[in-house]
Parts: sequence; structure tokens; C-alpha cells
Amino acid sequence: MDFHDYLDEFQADWALARRAVSTGRYYRRYLEQLDAHTGGDVTLATVKVWLADSPSAETARARARAVRAFGKWGESNDGPDWSWWPKVPLAATHPTPQPTVTEDVYRAVRGRCTSLRDTLIVELLWSTGLRASELERLTRDDINLTDRFVVVRTSKSGKPRLAPLSDQACRLIRRHQESGRELIGITRHGIRLLMQRLDAPSPHAWRRGWAVHALRHGVSQASVQSAAGWTSPAMASRYTSALSDELAISEFKSLATCEVAFPRVPK
Repeated sequence: MDFHDYLDEFQADWALARRAVSTGRYYRRYLEQLDAHTGGDVTLATVKVWLADSPSAETARARARAVRAFGKWGESNDGPDWSWWPKVPLAATHPTPQPTVTEDVYRAVRGRCTSLRDTLIVELLWSTGLRASELERLTRDDINLTDRFVVVRTSKSGKPRLAPLSDQACRLIRRHQESGRELIGITRHGIRLLMQRLDAPSPHAWRRGWAVHALRHGVSQASVQSAAGWTSPAMASRYTSALSDELAISEFKSLATCEVAFPRVPK
């Protein structure tokens, strides 16, 4: 069986397992690069040389994850004999802080909006956690104002999901519907340009801000994962971990301020 035939099967199984389709594509691209780099002679040694040739630690780690995923898949699906895949080293990386919208930033950006459409886009970014591509595809038929949610029919994982709507977003959508205009009416590139014009963070920074804001206000990690469309709890765990100290202190403060009636201590 040709290596690219194996890749076809690997990618199909990846999608059938309901894993992120985009990740499957990235992994395939890395594996094709590996095949070209080694001339088809893929061994642990040649993989290590390929990893060492990576332009950054982040790229080396992504390449290694692709090799590991394919090797693990091959063990159960009669793929190439890459029994050495668990020995593929994962490069250590140091995560850098990612831009994340805060409530103060959200209010400031909303204050700079000069049209109903722009205000609606900002409110949807803040209250739904949608990606720019998902917001671009949103139509009136995807909106449920009664139960306050939107249907994301095609997400990054390939599965539809529901995302919440705020009261503010519902009011803005009703006003926008009265105008008879298209709900969003601009592309994802247009949304990015709008954020630049409003001197606002990128659409993905709004998605991170939405997740952090939800977790900070008591929404469960499972609910955030479901609404965000993450196939694995790893992403939600990353945000929870980043907030763990702050949330712990907040909860202990709440505990300390609880009024508890104690019996009077006799003198």
C-alpha cells in the first residue's frame, strides 16, 4: 500500500472519530513533508533529523505530534511499522501569553461602534465565542431568540453545536431584523478589518476572552467546551489552569464573607 494511501485512510479515520478536521489536515501535511524529507526512508533516526531541522520548538513539537498520532493509528489499522513512535521526542515549549479580551476592553470597543451592524458583531463575538469564519456563515435561520442560542452548523470539528446569546445580543438582533438587512453581511476578512478599524483585538482574542469570562463567572468547564466546539477538554483545561489561582482566591473570599451564626463563647 502506498504511503499516501495510508495517509488517506488515516485522515478519514481521524474525521470519523470526530476529531478536529483541521488538525487532521495539519498532521497529513507534516507527514507528507516527512516523507519527502526522508525520501520514504522513515525511521526513528530520520525522524529525529527532520525534527532537529525544524525552524522552531513549536514546529518541532507539532511535527512530533503528527508522527506519534500516525504511528499510534498504524498499530491498530495495519499501517506502516512505526513501532518506535512512542520514542519520538516532544520538544519542550514555553507558552506565551495570548491576547485575551477583557470586559473592560469589550465595553470600550462597543463604545467606539458607530453602526448597528458593527455593534452587533462586537456583541456576538463577546457573547457567543464564535470564530470569525463561523460568524461569517451565520444566518437568521441559525438564531433562536426565544431560547437565546445560535446554531453553528459547520464548526472546525465538522460537528454542529449550540452557542449562547446574551440579552444584549438578542435585543440587537431584533433591531437588526427590523431593518431587513442581512444579519452579518461581511466576510471573515471584513470582520478582522473591522476589529482593526475599532482598534480592537483579533476575533480569536474575543473567543479566548469569552471562554475566560465564562469560566470566571462560574460556567462549568464541560459547558464551555461544548459551546466552544472543542473536541477535547484540553483547551478548556488550559483556560481553567490559567485561572485556577484567581478562582481559588475568589472562592475562599466568598467562603470567608459568609455569615455563619456561632454560639456565644462563655467567659
